[in-house]
Amino acid sequence: MAPPPSGEFSIRLTKPFTATPSSKIEIIGEPNRPASIKHTTHVGAQAQTLIIKEGSINKEDSNELMDLIKPLAGFPSDPDKDVYGLDARLDVATFEVQWDNGEEVEGGKEDPTEENKQTFKDVVESIEALTRLKCKERTS
Repeated sequence: MAPPPSGEFSIRLTKPFTATPSSKIEIIGEPNRPASIKHTTHVGAQAQTLIIKEGSINKEDSNELMDLIKPLAGFPSDPDKDVYGLDARLDVATFEVQWDNGEEVEGGKEDPTEENKQTFKDVVESIEALTRLKCKERTS
């Protein structure tokens, strides 16, 4: 995965890890600037109804999130199973980190350490907390 252009970053958190996502959070921005956040939830019979919430994250929260995701670079990943146990797929593309816990890695598969799992959990919980705090339902 190549870094995004001009220092832009992109973070996508989807649940569940496999199958059609019922929840997708996307954060897009640039370093030292506010970022946009969008949460799409599929609900109802056969997940046909969409609830879309949008918002923005101030540059301080954006920078803090960038610092939080830096350690993910080089963490184990596996395209076939959720090795972190949160039923979540996290795809990160920054100038410094290009990582996806559902991506195939050259050199074989390895299991994450307990510290890796805790760091991954902290990042996922931070993204979800920002979403709860910053996103508002979009009105047509």
